[in-house]
Amino acid sequence: MDVTISQSRVEGRVRAPPSKSYTHRAILAAGYGDDAVVTDPLVSADTRATMRAVEAFGGTVDRADDDAELAVSGFDGRPEVPDDVIDCANSGTTTRLVTACGALAAGLCVFTGDESLRSRPQGPLLDAVQQLGGRAESTRGNGQAPLVVGGNTPGGSVSIPGDVSSQYITALLMAGAVTDEGIDVELETELKSAPYVDITLEVLADFGVEAERTEDGFSVPGGQSYDPAGGEYAVPGDFSSMSYLLAAGAVAAADGETVVVEGARPSAQGDSAIVDVLDAMGADIEWDREAGEISISRASLSGTAVDVGDTPDLLPTIAALGAIADGDTVIENCEHVRYKETDRVSAMAEELGKMGASVTEEQDRLTIHGGESDLVGARVDGRGDHRIVMSLAVAGLVADGDTVIEGGEHVDVSFPNFFDAMASLGVAVERAE
Repeated sequence: MDVTISQSRVEGRVRAPPSKSYTHRAILAAGYGDDAVVTDPLVSADTRATMRAVEAFGGTVDRADDDAELAVSGFDGRPEVPDDVIDCANSGTTTRLVTACGALAAGLCVFTGDESLRSRPQGPLLDAVQQLGGRAESTRGNGQAPLVVGGNTPGGSVSIPGDVSSQYITALLMAGAVTDEGIDVELETELKSAPYVDITLEVLADFGVEAERTEDGFSVPGGQSYDPAGGEYAVPGDFSSMSYLLAAGAVAAADGETVVVEGARPSAQGDSAIVDVLDAMGADIEWDREAGEISISRASLSGTAVDVGDTPDLLPTIAALGAIADGDTVIENCEHVRYKETDRVSAMAEELGKMGASVTEEQDRLTIHGGESDLVGARVDGRGDHRIVMSLAVAGLVADGDTVIEGGEHVDVSFPNFFDAMASLGVAVERAE
């Protein structure tokens, strides 16, 4: 689907979608348990993949008609061997979380996904499962899906790099709680995207599961049960998705008007750093943490330096802001962002370049020369990546002329009603199949 964004001014109130990261973890946590209700979930292409996996493992997931809650009957700590291959679609989070879960099955589980997912690295997690006494293989021997795992993994100690994906750690901690021995994780390298593990620890605690940081990494005792207080778990708003709405207000709010983003209650989400990034760039932004609302108005932005080692999903948003700001915006420590749904470093460099941005791309750094950039409408490729699509839409708000974004349907991965939300703020949006 092609989506055309015309230069626009925005104002009004809008609610961010629920957190994708929390929803994934909550669905699987409920699956590991007996019965639980997940309220305010994000129902999207990615989280539906996690629901399918829970059902393939022997659980059930019943969605309310308005998707306001998910009633999950779990597989009580021991996944059944699925009747068929589990299709994780484009969801890397699903793949990694359920790989560790599948390693607990008595037989073998097979996981695959779309072309993009089948190119993403899974080798360190497969190696970790083998260290724990399970079976874990890549069918092509390249550390990528399709994956075969199983072997009734008992738990134990494992050594794993921390600089490829924090999702490996999340997967091991969630599975480790229901193993016989528990799992002790030793990190071989510095942990990237650490706030995502903080999210995991928060969700585990809310489901009554004990896990902790250690001197060498993380540890989770075995023999535990997943059981949230009152049988319910509420998903907070998603700061990754919020970043596009806030960016829209910062660059395109109407004169004297504000954009108010609801659902912004504090949590362990590292991507709440977008508030600090916008503030550092000179945005007129105010966060009422108690009310869970962020207000933002248009202001002249200046370039800044941002380390995205812990916040990789913010890179596309920051890159778009940098193309509009004065001076240079330097995004550092970003090599791991090349291994997402697409190489997001190159994708943003190339697509913003089509719009007239001056960009310097290095392996671990992206510099956007805002002072040398005059954005003009262009046909750009969303690269089949929801975050690229939404960030280019932000750039399109101020570009001279129309910006046509190919693959607009991919926002369904994390923010299914993104273009409706933007239109409600006054953005001129046209969609063509």
